[in-house]
Amino acid sequence: MYKSCVAAMVAALYWLSAPAMAAEGEPIVIKFAHVVADDTPKGKGALLFQKLVGERLAGKVKVEVYPNSTLVGDADEMQALLDGKVQMLAPSLSKFDKYTKKLQVFDLPFLFDDEAAVQRFQNREMSRELLRSMADSGIYGLAYWNNGLKQLSATRALVKPEDAAGLAFRIQPSTVLEAQFDAVGAKPVRLPFADVYKSLQNGVVQGAENPWSNIASQKMNTVQPFITESNHGVLNYMLVTTSKFWMSMPFAVRSELEGIVLEVTQTVNKEAAALNQRDRDRIVASGTSKLITLTPEQRQAWREQMMPVWKTYEADIGADVIRAALTVNRKR
Repeated sequence: MYKSCVAAMVAALYWLSAPAMAAEGEPIVIKFAHVVADDTPKGKGALLFQKLVGERLAGKVKVEVYPNSTLVGDADEMQALLDGKVQMLAPSLSKFDKYTKKLQVFDLPFLFDDEAAVQRFQNREMSRELLRSMADSGIYGLAYWNNGLKQLSATRALVKPEDAAGLAFRIQPSTVLEAQFDAVGAKPVRLPFADVYKSLQNGVVQGAENPWSNIASQKMNTVQPFITESNHGVLNYMLVTTSKFWMSMPFAVRSELEGIVLEVTQTVNKEAAALNQRDRDRIVASGTSKLITLTPEQRQAWREQMMPVWKTYEADIGADVIRAALTVNRKR
């Protein structure tokens, strides 16, 4: 009797911790949550993934998309994934430093010359290895989704590094980004993405760093009178699930999903640049913000001011990872 009770308890615990798989005859449900608008590279990618799965795996897999933090917020999404409350996320790469320090390479300021260099790095073997760098935590990286390079916005014109001194900037949860703003005498403030517009509007922070598509979709330009086209950092995402959920699906279903992920990734990364260019043009045309274009010399001054951050995090990230990233910059 005792043994049977113990066996029942073990079985119950197993099923409670297992991924929420479909009942027989029911489709597997993938809840895909994210924190941005539908009209962004990530938002469009999530909807395209949902569409293609619906067309090719109808009756077998159903994708539910929850944009704009409607299901889970910035601060809680990773735990929701690990708890099985959602099955797919595409967090920014800054969100993973709790699980691996290697991905902090993407947060290093002025490491990449341009978006093309970032894409070259993501196609290298080192970046493919980074997709699997969180296996010990049960996180399964599927692909990199690009969102573009970040621009600095603020309540004052940012031309020289010292212009940022004393301003509070919203950042994602990343010690590298904290060090980045510390290097120019600014105050980094960690805030969920959903709170950025209101915090800028109310003066809780005076600046932020975002790609053009995020600035436009959240209307940040309406509360930021100056935008410096700095292209100083990367705000890309990693499409992730859990190893437990992904490997629990039938092989044929998983293979089809992997093919869809590859197709969607190519589309997202191709369209991200076009979307950012479109939104840049719209913001400039709106006249809400003054655009500041840095000369090569001015950009180099910012880079030199922030370069010590590379050395600070070299041991955590790995000198080999940083070297691999630098080799994709054709100008150096």
